[in-house]
Amino acid sequence: MTTGPTTWRPVAARAASLLLRYPDEEVLAALPIIRAALDALPDTVAKPLRQVLTHREATTPGELRAAYVQLFDFRRRCCLHLSYYTCGDTRRRGEALVGFAAAYKTAGLVVVDGELPDYLPALLDLAAEDDTGWRLLHDNRVGLDLLAESLGKEESPYRHAVEAIRAMLPAPRPADVAAARRLARTGPPAEEVGLEPYGLVDTTGGRR
Repeated sequence: MTTGPTTWRPVAARAASLLLRYPDEEVLAALPIIRAALDALPDTVAKPLRQVLTHREATTPGELRAAYVQLFDFRRRCCLHLSYYTCGDTRRRGEALVGFAAAYKTAGLVVVDGELPDYLPALLDLAAEDDTGWRLLHDNRVGLDLLAESLGKEESPYRHAVEAIRAMLPAPRPADVAAARRLARTGPPAEEVGLEPYGLVDTTGGRR
């Protein structure tokens, strides 16, 4: 039996964040805690997260890390930075990042050093603390949908974590579906100017 959404959603957000982060020693040490926490979540969320958890438990740390880097750092269409999908490497992305950063500031939170504010695990941590995070995830549903599609094509276990996140959000609007289909055909914009202050000229996803 699960508790109300106001109780379990922060737990689910934190679990998804850890399962999508680079599998360093600290993240992997939390796997038993995550497994215990998943028992309190609805099946629609717990089941896909448990698949990622099982994958991480059954794979050696070295293999996990090598595969993670190969997937998220070298495949742009598997980027974990959500504004990349709609803005690409353009000046508009820098403006979008300012908006993300302002949301953290309003919630009284800060992004971990070295992370950009549109990094999906960071947004999930924000959602675990403040409804602003859920709003940002909903507003960037197009990026989530495209990420899920790309991870599905790669047959990556991490697609299940994104599936769990999408299950916690309202159904996509028709405009979101249309935008996702259009971007899936054309890819994000690519005007590599105006991004130097954000370290984004070479945006390939992963752990920035």
